[in-house]
Amino acid sequence: MQRKALISVIGGATAAVALAGVGTHLIAGTESTTSLDRYTTVTVDGHKALSAEIVAGRAQSKFHPLPWVGTKVSGVSCPTGLKAVSGASITCTGRTGKGNDIDIPVRVVKATATSVTWKFER
Repeated sequence: MQRKALISVIGGATAAVALAGVGTHLIAGTESTTSLDRYTTVTVDGHKALSAEIVAGRAQSKFHPLPWVGTKVSGVSCPTGLKAVSGASITCTGRTGKGNDIDIPVRVVKATATSVTWKFER
């Protein structure tokens, strides 16, 4: 009977750790898909682009989504909008909680006429 209880406890703990790992992975992702609409779209060099404010805000909020993931950043800004063209990239900047300046490379993974999927490097 004790053996079954021990196996149940170990099995439950293993499942809890696995679930926490999957949850962390889902929440801590650096990829984002954003629609291109009148609120999010600007023009950069004649191309539709995701506004710099949208990219900066999303990158800042996802850079440190959980206490054990990433570094806390503030004041993230991007030099221009992110062109809705696959492979397009910009480098945003921010400041860590320790006061150090950091670069945040951002790249378009996929772009359509109505949305852009992009990711940043943590």
